[in-house]
Amino acid sequence: LCVIPSSDLGKMVILTASYLWLYPTDSFSVIGPSEPIVAMLGADTVLACSVFPAMNLENMELRWFRSKLSEAVFVYRDGMEQAGEQIVDFKGRAELVKDYISEGRVAVRIHNLRVSDNGMYKCFFKKGSDFEEASLELKVIGLGSGPHTFMVGPEDEGIKLKCTGKGWFPQPEVQWKDARGEKIPSLSEDETQDDDGLFQVEASVIVRDSSKSEVSCSMKNPFFGQEQVETIFIPEPFFPRTSPWKVAFLVTFLILGIFIGAVVYLAWKEQKGKKKLSEARKEKEEEKNAKGKTESDSVGICECMGLLIWLLAVTLDPNTAHPNLHLSDRKHVYLKENIHRNGDTPTHQEQRVSDDILTILGQKCPTEGRHYWDVEVNTKTEDGSGTKWALGVCSDTAKRQGWFVESPEKKFWVMIYDQGKVSVPASKKESLPLRQLPRRIGVFLDWDAREVSFYNMIDGSHIYSCTGIPTGETLCPYFSLRGAGTSLTIPLDSDHTETSTAAQDLSHVCDLHHSQGSNWQPHGS
Repeated sequence: LCVIPSSDLGKMVILTASYLWLYPTDSFSVIGPSEPIVAMLGADTVLACSVFPAMNLENMELRWFRSKLSEAVFVYRDGMEQAGEQIVDFKGRAELVKDYISEGRVAVRIHNLRVSDNGMYKCFFKKGSDFEEASLELKVIGLGSGPHTFMVGPEDEGIKLKCTGKGWFPQPEVQWKDARGEKIPSLSEDETQDDDGLFQVEASVIVRDSSKSEVSCSMKNPFFGQEQVETIFIPEPFFPRTSPWKVAFLVTFLILGIFIGAVVYLAWKEQKGKKKLSEARKEKEEEKNAKGKTESDSVGICECMGLLIWLLAVTLDPNTAHPNLHLSDRKHVYLKENIHRNGDTPTHQEQRVSDDILTILGQKCPTEGRHYWDVEVNTKTEDGSGTKWALGVCSDTAKRQGWFVESPEKKFWVMIYDQGKVSVPASKKESLPLRQLPRRIGVFLDWDAREVSFYNMIDGSHIYSCTGIPTGETLCPYFSLRGAGTSLTIPLDSDHTETSTAAQDLSHVCDLHHSQGSNWQPHGS
């Protein structure tokens, strides 16, 4: 018997008038159940479908299938069953219910439901060249054997219980509860499926509280909602008792653990002290070796607030010089006279691409320690008009060909002089006030603090400090010229004639640097 739910029948009645007006009389739609069909494993069920508007279906093709048309559950065509198109799983188990076929209602009855029957189906109706289909969902439920609960034995200061069940589909929900209905979490749950697809479940729990002597295990089908419960009673003498000797052992073990922990901590502390002393000796030795290495690149050593500072004898590297620069004794650099530079040409972000920056690097590039050198600036005019130059440090990997931006982002940490104004490259161009034109600039590179500072050695004032220099860079003294009649000279030489003056300048720089709130630390700290 094929029965259409009252809700679906109501929809058919309401839509009849409008459907007949909108569509030709040969058009139709197929309607299936709006809710999943729930049936028990091993029982029979029907997959019912109907057409709207109602019409005789005897001369139509009627097909029920799974995901593909070829996976036919049942096929009716030319007034008879087409058994040859039916898949093997449903041969002998599916039949057409056609008591109301003349009224547009038919169904396929499936006998002896299996787990493999669970899932989606489609009914497909075809009349001439017109066809429509509807989807159905079948939920097959297997209520297996009731949970079997039993005691395994004492374990982990409690009683271990186990609950088993088999023949369930789909996988059941397992829940342990005490006599008051409070849930007890499972220790473990294992599920397996047999050849028929049915689930076998095994769950366990450890009960340590002797007041929970009555424990129940339930298994519930998540679709059907039917639950099966079994309760077990645990006699109070079955629960393990705490031995006084066990308590004494635990206390003794705790005290012993604290004692061992204290011994380990003291040993660790002593070892840490030895390691710190060893590292200090190693650092002192490395500093001694570094001193020997750096002395070859320096003309003297000064001490400032306990710090060793090297007076770096900078020589200009001709291999890094722009072709339009002229070197003299590797200490003096100036523009070649036949090169005309427009003094009004903008610098940095404002420079035109065609305006090359003429640069040169120092030959010695320190990679550690603290170093000082100074530079004399010579200009054609007294007030420095038409003069442009920059000095400081840059990475040995920085791009210096053609036009470029002298900024920390491009690995340049410099001060820039442009027609009476000193500026520093930043996200926003920043001009610095000066008491007078800097003609001798002291440069102090502090690798430990990762900064380079500039000082006007004419009036003894601090100009600017670039901080946050990244580690892992090799920094070289950097110089650039952009103005006719401008030259730069490195006064500190290896013959020590300028060492005394430079040392006095460095002492003054040290005082200035300290007053600026430097993060210097005494040597060896």
